[in-house]
Amino acid sequence: MSAALPPLSAERAKRIASAFLPDWPLGNRYHYYYARAKLRSDPLYPGVCEALRGTRAPLLDLGCGLGLLAHALHEEDLGLRYFGVDHDARKIVDARRAASRRGLADAGFETQDLSRTLPPHRGSVAMLDVLQFFTPERQQAIVDGMIGMLEPGTKLVIRTGLDDGSGRGHVTRITDRLSHLLGWMKSAPRHYPDAAQLRACFDAAGLRSEFSPLAGDTPFNNWLVVASRD
Repeated sequence: MSAALPPLSAERAKRIASAFLPDWPLGNRYHYYYARAKLRSDPLYPGVCEALRGTRAPLLDLGCGLGLLAHALHEEDLGLRYFGVDHDARKIVDARRAASRRGLADAGFETQDLSRTLPPHRGSVAMLDVLQFFTPERQQAIVDGMIGMLEPGTKLVIRTGLDDGSGRGHVTRITDRLSHLLGWMKSAPRHYPDAAQLRACFDAAGLRSEFSPLAGDTPFNNWLVVASRD
């Protein structure tokens, strides 16, 4: 199962992160060190790449941040046309720059506020570690919107914490709040989805769904949710 995959190797993580190095020796290396640590410690991207393996449709990454998923897909030679959106314009600038440095010709990025609208898309969709930053009402609208983008042979891949009352869930809440206070995330966490409610949405749309833990050695309550339209 994809959830059992380890994080990227130190060599591959460093290779991807190097695209975020500044143009001058004394420039800001924050995104370089963040990307390197994230890729080396979190099994997120190997898990998502494995979930998308075998698909051919374009991929929309909602809340893409620095676009690390595009780099992971490139490392795995998956060859999917990728488009990422995020409301943090600074991250989008660095995402474009890093993708250009690594020659990711099929990757595009735009700034968009997902609390208001979703971009038009037909194909597979990913939303990684973002869903909890929306109100329950907006979450439902986003999930419904993502389901509506799927075509036969495509997948919806979500990584999120779940509202299950666990100790890991408590750690996840604290960490998400700290991410907001430290400025990494522009929004504070609003609501962690319920697994049964998500399953009900997928069932009603005729999708097959699978929920797998994807926290690796981290203390967080992270789950990989994959819904497929056959």
